[in-house]
Amino acid sequence: MEFTMNPDGSLVPDSAEGKKEGEKMAQGKGPEDPAPLSAAPEPQAASPGDIVKDSNTASFMADVIEASNTQPVIVDFWAPWCGPCKQLGPALEKLVRATAGMVRLVKINIDENQELATQMHIQSIPAVYAFKGGQPVDGFTGALPESQLKTFISKLTDGAQSPVDAALEEAQAAFDAGDFEAASAIFNKVQTQDPGNETALSGMIRMALATGEMDRCRKMIESLPAELTKKPEIAAAIASVELSQAGRESGNVDELQNKLETDENDHQTRFDLAMAFYGQGRNEDAIEELLDLFRRAPKWDEEAARKQLLKIFEALGAADPLVVSGRRKLSSILFS
Repeated sequence: MEFTMNPDGSLVPDSAEGKKEGEKMAQGKGPEDPAPLSAAPEPQAASPGDIVKDSNTASFMADVIEASNTQPVIVDFWAPWCGPCKQLGPALEKLVRATAGMVRLVKINIDENQELATQMHIQSIPAVYAFKGGQPVDGFTGALPESQLKTFISKLTDGAQSPVDAALEEAQAAFDAGDFEAASAIFNKVQTQDPGNETALSGMIRMALATGEMDRCRKMIESLPAELTKKPEIAAAIASVELSQAGRESGNVDELQNKLETDENDHQTRFDLAMAFYGQGRNEDAIEELLDLFRRAPKWDEEAARKQLLKIFEALGAADPLVVSGRRKLSSILFS
């Protein structure tokens, strides 16, 4: 079977019908009258080994074309010498496994399957193509960030949630409702199945913080590999722990306010008051005190006020209204 690559990196069979569909895909219209996922045959339970597998030229028809009549199949063309392939492969495999069989991944080593690579017109790697209903429907080349990989997979499942995402959403709902026992059980289960799951790990840290288990928080954070501590959700959870600890050690709010009334330029006291506010969950008051401190003494203690503000913004999350307002106020101070 011969294929042609569209300008957008998508792939279509070399046939009149295939080329017609390819033109539509290149225009962002997708295949004509695609059957909704719900109308496709019910996915069969797949063992972990079936979800991700290596294949070759001889098995391509069975592993990809025929298999895609049951479930979407992603094909990853790679080679051992390809640096970007080493980045993309594990990330793609992790996300496919998280779908628990809603999508499958087939890996093709082009060094060992040069004839197939030629037939598929593979010009650079990594090259990834998605098949549904026996036809290629989407594709890209190069190593994409995880957020774009998630979008790529979501399109294949018509936006259906993976079991892992559904479980994490349930855990967050339980956490928000104060049902820490239920939330903890789900976060732990997901993390056991996927040790590097960013949301589950951050959820477990936030759970320990919410229940006052500071020693457990520290132990979990210390056990994390350095690369995981840099993940946005985990970094935010760690920032929350550090801020909470600082808040508890900052002193009594009333005493700090009385002390500040006698000397409004006591920068250390204002900083401690902000952290004490944060420790009590008074996030808005904490942000306002740090903004006031930065306005009065921007260089004090190596810009401690600005750095602590950024840590609070990280802990609360970019979408929090207090963060949006606080960033705007901080910018006006910086550029005034």
